[in-house]
Amino acid sequence: MTDLIEASKPGVTAFALDDATSVMDRRELLGYVECWWNGRWYEPPVNPRQLSQLLQASAHHGSAIRVKRNMLVKHFVPHRLLSRDEFSRFALDFLVMGNGYLEQIPNAVGGTARLRNSLALNTRRGRDDVYWFVERYYEAHRFEPGRILHLAEHDVAQELYGKPEYLSALQSLLLNENATLFRRRYYLNGAHAGFVFYLSETSMTDTDVDQIRKALRDAQGKGNFRNLFLHAPGGKKDGVQIIPISEVAAKDEFLNIKNVTRDDILAAHRVPPQLLGVIPQNNGGFGDVRTANEVFFMNEIEPLMERIREINTMLGQEVIGFTPYEPLGPSAAA
Repeated sequence: MTDLIEASKPGVTAFALDDATSVMDRRELLGYVECWWNGRWYEPPVNPRQLSQLLQASAHHGSAIRVKRNMLVKHFVPHRLLSRDEFSRFALDFLVMGNGYLEQIPNAVGGTARLRNSLALNTRRGRDDVYWFVERYYEAHRFEPGRILHLAEHDVAQELYGKPEYLSALQSLLLNENATLFRRRYYLNGAHAGFVFYLSETSMTDTDVDQIRKALRDAQGKGNFRNLFLHAPGGKKDGVQIIPISEVAAKDEFLNIKNVTRDDILAAHRVPPQLLGVIPQNNGGFGDVRTANEVFFMNEIEPLMERIREINTMLGQEVIGFTPYEPLGPSAAA
């Protein structure tokens, strides 16, 4: 709804457009001090549900995470204990939440039959190697001690939970989303095509004004973009004015915000823009995609693989393995 502001002059009103509402706009998202103990488990320092919502807040943020996940899945070697599907879920949880959990499903003789991903959104850490699955607080499921394998991205503030790396670009991510939401609301309310028809011409009668009003109303639907002819003999220069509501500067500022925040997001993920389908704004482009892919794999994906292989140490056996990188072929420039 629009807020109506009555002016002092009778018959004149003005209105203000609503503010855009973000999916995520809470200052306390990063304002944590410690992991709160509720008597059964520790609460995560960053709300996992809010992190899951952030995945949909920006196209570049979600795409950068899925590029890493897809590369890991491509090179993952399935094992009898861990399928490719379960590994894909585990990798995505780890990249989004900074925490990945694998549940050891026991077999008849007390060993491990298979590994199953436990949603990081609902998994909580307790004491004495006990973990909980909390879909509803009053229906929490308690895992047996030692049943959960927990891979966490290191956080310098605490050692109970991990924290995703991209939080340094959180404000840019939210600003990117807010700019898109504002622009969408801007177009939906029609202000982008609106104007103020200011008529102060004293030579026009009430009948003339009514005819102009009717002509403007008829310029809808099939009448869009029709020209309006106005004849006012002896009229003043500024007797009729068309004042646009929107400004060209607003469009330029929108593009600047989107580009700057996009660069911040990609810098936090350290993903080359050409791997995400970003269109270059200059003739030089982003360089050879094969070289970018190779450097990205060596500097980002291979270290991720080594981190995930820590699960093997927890299990005491080699379950998670990856195939080596295969070059894409000679560069097109070569």
